[in-house]
Amino acid sequence: MTELLKKSETKNLGKSETKNLAAEETKRLEMSEARAKKIKHSYKVKDAENSLLLKLKDGDVVIEMYPDEAPNHVARIKELVRQGFYNGLKFHRVIEGFMAQTGCPLGTGTGGSGKKLKAEFNRKPHLRGTVSMARAMDVDSADSQFFICFADCPWLNGQYTVWGEVTSGMEYVDNIKKGSGANGMVSSPDEIISMSVIADL
Repeated sequence: MTELLKKSETKNLGKSETKNLAAEETKRLEMSEARAKKIKHSYKVKDAENSLLLKLKDGDVVIEMYPDEAPNHVARIKELVRQGFYNGLKFHRVIEGFMAQTGCPLGTGTGGSGKKLKAEFNRKPHLRGTVSMARAMDVDSADSQFFICFADCPWLNGQYTVWGEVTSGMEYVDNIKKGSGANGMVSSPDEIISMSVIADL
């Protein structure tokens, strides 16, 4: 899914350089190095290469990843993020007081990127803000789907690969549209606007 500049962003662009550009070309305009550096530092992360910026409808969410605990998962997530895989994907399964799940390109919970990951279960607990990998019954079936915990979920510990945590913007995660019924499937679900590795901003 392509992302065009918002109206509020285009007014800051110099008219002489952008006046005659077609709409689809505006997304190629580069930000100044100084501005990019300022934005990157504004997120105050320990390691920009292993931190993600998740843009939701209500605001920005920062996820710091655990490359020491789940190196293969973190590497794969970054690879998918850099491909733009997650941009526009839906939060298809969201259960109040439990978690919000996304990462399925079909929007149904049945799809993935086509590359399975061997489990990297670790000692990181499932707490409010924990980001962990969804999977099927097979422990080595994680692919691209992940979930963010709304609350502490100790029964998940050691059963799913924890690969990160929300360090800011959890209030925007709380606002993700909830599903109904036991499985939490969402009608007209919220989407990931974009995901980026903060080092790339």
